[in-house]
Amino acid sequence: MNKTPLSMDDALRRLATAEHPPAEALADLIVTLRPPSARHTEQAIQNLRALIYLLEHQPDYRQALRQGLLALLTETRQIALYTETGILANEGFFTALSRRIGERLLPPPVRAESLRDVFGQLFSHKNDHQWLASIPDDAWSELWRTLAWHEQESNGSDTTTRMQMLEAVQVLSSRITAIGLEPELVRVYPDIERFESPFLHLNAEVMRYVESYRLSLSEHTRTEEDEKHILVLLDQCEDILAKLRKNAARYGISVNLTYHALRLAQHIDRLRALLILLDPDYDPAVDPTLFRLIVNLIEAENRKYSLRDLFKSNTELLALQVTEHAGRRGEHYIAETRSEWNGMARAAMGAGLIVGVMALIKMLAARGHLPLLWEGMAFGLNYAIGFIIVQILGFTIATKQPAMTAARIASAIHTVGAKAQTEELADLVVKVLRTQFVAILGNVLLVIPTAGLLALGWQAMSGQPLVDAAKAQHLLHDLDPVRSLAIPHAAIAGVYLFLSGLIAGYYDNLAIYRRIPERIAALPWLNRLIGSHRANRLAGYIENNLGALAGNFYFGMFLGLTGTVGVILGLPIDIRHITFSSAYLAFASVTNSFQLPLDVVLTSLAGITLIGLTNLAISFGLALWVALRSRKLRGRDALPLVPLLLRRFIRHPLQFILPPKAVPLEDEADKEQEAH
Repeated sequence: MNKTPLSMDDALRRLATAEHPPAEALADLIVTLRPPSARHTEQAIQNLRALIYLLEHQPDYRQALRQGLLALLTETRQIALYTETGILANEGFFTALSRRIGERLLPPPVRAESLRDVFGQLFSHKNDHQWLASIPDDAWSELWRTLAWHEQESNGSDTTTRMQMLEAVQVLSSRITAIGLEPELVRVYPDIERFESPFLHLNAEVMRYVESYRLSLSEHTRTEEDEKHILVLLDQCEDILAKLRKNAARYGISVNLTYHALRLAQHIDRLRALLILLDPDYDPAVDPTLFRLIVNLIEAENRKYSLRDLFKSNTELLALQVTEHAGRRGEHYIAETRSEWNGMARAAMGAGLIVGVMALIKMLAARGHLPLLWEGMAFGLNYAIGFIIVQILGFTIATKQPAMTAARIASAIHTVGAKAQTEELADLVVKVLRTQFVAILGNVLLVIPTAGLLALGWQAMSGQPLVDAAKAQHLLHDLDPVRSLAIPHAAIAGVYLFLSGLIAGYYDNLAIYRRIPERIAALPWLNRLIGSHRANRLAGYIENNLGALAGNFYFGMFLGLTGTVGVILGLPIDIRHITFSSAYLAFASVTNSFQLPLDVVLTSLAGITLIGLTNLAISFGLALWVALRSRKLRGRDALPLVPLLLRRFIRHPLQFILPPKAVPLEDEADKEQEAH
């Protein structure tokens, strides 16, 4: 049976009668403050203003609320609330995941003596932190002044609370020192173990501060030690944390390193907040630190079982490192000058030549009618080996570019800031688009004649077409964007392109983290076999290309096995890739003696175009989304670019296709003179 909600006046009156435990009476009061929806922020502010009005005009209510809050603090243990709520536990990712799942299914019992448990009961609605965060600081300050704490007689509750906060400070300090000396952090920043390290000095300084503070509480005097030196040490710890994240690019990142870095940052922030609250001169009516801490604690309690938060906090830095590697690779996929643009065209045409051969091998493998799984493996290895050859020869598959260039654009947005409406960023996007255009053009323009010539050669040598009439009809049907699943299948290929970019970044990071190039260069048998010079060259190649080779291998296997998995599961899933689709059009045209009806040709060309656009849009969109999220940016941060690019396209459409010609040195000198 549901309880009838009390009015705010009744809740305060119930608190004043002291007939119910403080926690229960305070819970009733919070119910009256809670708006119907967390989105009703104005209602939440009005409710708090109403409470302030009642407290101002009813001294009994004011006294009851003060005593209720003090009783709650005095009767419970507070340390766990300060040291555990909102702070990652000392456990691995998978342990934390299993614990949260278990606690969601079977929540632990509430302990009345624990302030952390009582706190979670008071703010039990999962969105309480949202409406509380919407209340402005001045309203909280007004509430604190209205409570008139100077009217409250001293009963030792303030001393009890401060003593427990001091214990929490000691716990946090010890944990910061322990985390700061974790082997994973020392690996990335060896200087952390030096005697001058702030992590080693922090605990001793905190002990002096705590002992002095306790003595002052017992003797009712002002403490001789202040927190300034501790705050300086915390600043130095944060500086080291920033260096750890920066050094991760050189030493490699791991989930454990990410986890320790997050825990360290959380402990430092919490310790700093407690030191502010312990300052004898601290006034919540002036400094909102207390209320912000309360809102943070409430948010942590509301989301303590959230699996999404756990994944987000543990993968953010790792995603940043992966996309950083992809971003550095992305710089090689952006043509700055006309000569680089021409070079990209040649690289794309070289890839088109190899893809034509890969398409031929795929058709021959299909004619072998191998067992289903072996056929899928054969298709996958054909794709994988072909893509690796493209990589080794320095050629370019156009659809591989978006996963790399998206990270480069996100990095530029992060550097410029949220207001990304700048000419420099627009220039970068234009360069990416025209480089992508010439890469696609180079792939398609060469893969079609290559595939056609190979099909004609096969027909001349064997006396029969590479694909029979039924297979040719099936290939043409698969290019129809309306009557087939060409577009959804192209979207699947786009997802694989995105995943291959992440895999490439992961393996680039793995090469650094595991020091794979150094291990290869140090192999005794390899040095004896090819010599130390060649072993070092091989190690350097692995360092620079392991990610790309791995990404190409996995991408090829994804493409080859998807159709097989679809048949096994009875699902209509497959892939469509623009370059292979272009080759299949050439095969079908040869089978039909180049006598395809005009509507079939136009439909196929439209299908190839849409397949290519889908490949690019899906892979680029997903890669940009991950890159933005890894830098704590949102999609809207890139929106200011849209009108700027539209204006550029209207005024200078040719810039999106061709880069400008190099300006002669004499012209540049003339322009500089005119500028001066």
